[in-house]
Amino acid sequence: MEQVKHASIIDDLNYRLKNAIIPEPIENSKQHYGFNGNTLRNVIDYWLNEYDWKRREIYLNQFPHFKTKIQGLDIHFIRVKPNVPETIPTYPLLICHGWGGSVREFFEIIPILTTPHKEYGFVFEIILPSLPGFIFSEATTKPGLASPQIALIFRNLMRRIGHEKFYLHGGDWGSIVVKDLATLYPENVLGLHCTLAMSVAKISWIKYLIGGIFPRLIVPKEFEHHMYPIREKVRNFLMETGYLHIQATKPDTVGVAIANSPVGLAAYLLEKFSTLADSEFKHKEDAGLLERYTYDKLIDNLMLYWVTRSITSASRIYYEGITKRQSNLKLGEIPIDSKIPCAIARFPNEVFYQSDYILKDKFPNIVQSTDFKEGGHFAALENGLSEVFAEDIFSAVNKMRNLHDEIKDDK
Repeated sequence: MEQVKHASIIDDLNYRLKNAIIPEPIENSKQHYGFNGNTLRNVIDYWLNEYDWKRREIYLNQFPHFKTKIQGLDIHFIRVKPNVPETIPTYPLLICHGWGGSVREFFEIIPILTTPHKEYGFVFEIILPSLPGFIFSEATTKPGLASPQIALIFRNLMRRIGHEKFYLHGGDWGSIVVKDLATLYPENVLGLHCTLAMSVAKISWIKYLIGGIFPRLIVPKEFEHHMYPIREKVRNFLMETGYLHIQATKPDTVGVAIANSPVGLAAYLLEKFSTLADSEFKHKEDAGLLERYTYDKLIDNLMLYWVTRSITSASRIYYEGITKRQSNLKLGEIPIDSKIPCAIARFPNEVFYQSDYILKDKFPNIVQSTDFKEGGHFAALENGLSEVFAEDIFSAVNKMRNLHDEIKDDK
């Protein structure tokens, strides 16, 4: 990772943190009006007085960071090769993050994934790029860079470093990128694992609506409450996605505000880390942040956005994702090649839930589907979930490689 070389950047940050204007919250409002000012003061106090940037830089630089120019853009990526004997099978795994998060989300699972699993006996080489316009990856100055184009960039990245075939994991926008990569370039994909799995095919929405009347046809009873009643789920979705509507229409306008204020950036992003960890956290005075994360984890992510001045360019992915040019591609209507094994990881507090019956419209070959008992949208970053998150990837890839072996034996 590029180090912050000039003390002036940190001095400027501290000045802005010390002199921020934080509105007094409505009495007993918890998080219902947005990110509570008292909660925000606690975060800023920690950021100013306890968060040690020099120490955290060392932590963030524990893995090898690289840049390479692809499709005219400098793309940042972390690459971690396991230190194991050649006799231990090693599989390349491309991990894709989403908006609001960054490569920082996956730091806790990298050591687990690069250590041979005691049961399965294989290990991963991790390739973890920053999306274009995010953190240290260069932002484009031309319109039209959305998930299909990012999928091409990442596919070319993998080929450039010597991997013609590889496994995929993605969450948030990363799940859309890996879906598009598997749809467009199936010859390069050994298997796909993702959170926030979604099918947006027309038949999927028809199934969803039918489930509003006959839910047992669509989803097992124990998970019915994640999808229905429709009116409640739509209301909750609209309540939590105001940022999405803004960024899909006017990302540069809101970008001016949050790119000039670290306190604004903190409020804007940490609200999502709270309510997307558990929607019930909006009823908590402290936003539930320390129940799921540490302040160091959260501020690491904020710092990466702040020192790179990348929040505006990162937010444009929402605008690009809904343009007519992208929608005309109709990639959501195209199922992933049935030869590609897929695994779905669903956390109970995820922003959106679809049953396997619906997901098979996009992922025909689901070899593993896991419904976890705890966790939310940023599960890989949550306290205590790194082991189970990594275990699910190991388990999925083990099934996938056994399937590949069976196909080879048949031939």
